[in-house]
Amino acid sequence: KQLPQKTLKPWGWELLYALTEDYAGKIIFIKKGHRLSLQYHRKKDESMHLFSGSVLLETGESPSVLEQSTMKTGQSIHLSPGTLHRIKANEDSIILEVSTPELDDVTRLDDDYGRAVK
Repeated sequence: KQLPQKTLKPWGWELLYALTEDYAGKIIFIKKGHRLSLQYHRKKDESMHLFSGSVLLETGESPSVLEQSTMKTGQSIHLSPGTLHRIKANEDSIILEVSTPELDDVTRLDDDYGRAVK
């Protein structure tokens, strides 16, 4: 793949700027009021840094037991494999993500945009 690679999403966009056998790097832009799918990864291990904006982060071990917290600019979080998570932008927000390279390792449990849910 030619990098960087920008992909438009229903909630904004992501820019993949690094992809090796060991790691991936993305810049993620989420439009105010939009949210990503409720998802988890089987293998992918990721860390996110909120570069700008404010987001509502939902995390947990099951959809019925999700903890909510607000991330503000400058905060970071590590999401280990199996952790359910969803991010909603309280304002236009930019997230810097680094992860292991399994980019297709996404299991969606809920999605506002009609994308495949398991």
